[in-house]
Amino acid sequence: MTIKVKNEQQILQEGLQVLLANMEPSKVARFCAACNLGSGDYLKLKDELFERESVASLYSKILEFQESKGEA
Repeated sequence: MTIKVKNEQQILQEGLQVLLANMEPSKVARFCAACNLGSGDYLKLKDELFERESVASLYSKILEFQESKGEA
């Protein structure tokens, strides 16, 4: 049996995805700043997080998020 252990960067990415799914993006940014999570290559991370997204798909997700939180 083989066990795959994720490295710290992979765990941070997974955590950020959970935060983005459940919090407003501005709050996630403030959280990252407070935790000094700003190290690393932001452009690479951005490309990885949003590689399958378009402006239209992100806009749709923002509206969906706002409606689910009763903000729209």
